Amino acid sequence: MINHYIALMKREFWEHRSIWVTPVAIASVVTLGTLTALTFAGEFAQELDLAIFGAQNIAGDTERKGVLTAYFVGSSWLFLLGLGILTVFYSLDSLYAERKDKSILFWRSLPVTDAETVISKLLTATLLIPAIAIVAIIGTHIVNLIVTSIWVSMKGGSATTLIWGSVPLLDNWLATIVIIYSVAIWMSPFLGWFLFVSAYTKRAPLLMAFLPLVLIPLVEGIFFRSGNFAEAVWGRSAKIPLFAGIDMERFFDENHARVSEEMVSLLAHLDVGKFVTHIDTWLGLIVCALLTTAAIYVRRYRDES
Repeated sequence: MINHYIALMKREFWEHRSIWVTPVAIASVVTLGTLTALTFAGEFAQELDLAIFGAQNIAGDTERKGVLTAYFVGSSWLFLLGLGILTVFYSLDSLYAERKDKSILFWRSLPVTDAETVISKLLTATLLIPAIAIVAIIGTHIVNLIVTSIWVSMKGGSATTLIWGSVPLLDNWLATIVIIYSVAIWMSPFLGWFLFVSAYTKRAPLLMAFLPLVLIPLVEGIFFRSGNFAEAVWGRSAKIPLFAGIDMERFFDENHARVSEEMVSLLAHLDVGKFVTHIDTWLGLIVCALLTTAAIYVRRYRDES
């Protein structure tokens, strides 16, 4: 059974080139941006020498970790944005495209059930696409660290101290994995909805998917003076119960900022237990399951002949 789903996900990987083209494109942009920034910084030789000297001889390991973590977070958010857009378009196109080009008739001639097909597409959106994005993020980090190390060495700095001796690779990468898959689980109701729309609509799946999500809150607000649906749908992304509360007083000592290992550790700011046990996480999975079941039903009984 597992090998069956792996084969179906491989099919999605090769049929939808955007699954791997998009992360590669973002990685290229990030690397190009790093090269541009390093080239621009090279024009300020005196200030640059002072900065390298200060970072190498004055700043502590924690401060250097904080700078590198900020860079990692900034570059990773570009991948998260691209991942979100890619997942939306893939989910809306995955079942709609095979009906549009009539390839569904060929796939139905194979020993693959409608449930297996739809679930494989859901797994592609929640497992495969995030996995490729994670590989792209890690690869981009490594490439950019190597490029930056070469540049620092050419400027007379110690790449061993400034880069490799300070970069919190494991902490950043583990946090990236946790965040990406947690977001995929948290936003799974939308994936179920997109798959249902993709299986049901005859045209314009993007419009058909978002039009109800806009009109229903408007009707609710005008006629019922309520915003429950809008809060549940559009406010869901901002309510993910993954991040631990931050007590800013812990990071200040006598009105001066105090940088600690806890402050620069991304994993220290994540509360996986709260996310797993939160009722909204499980309600979202139930909604996703119901909408995915509806997509299977529509695909099974729609006549494409």
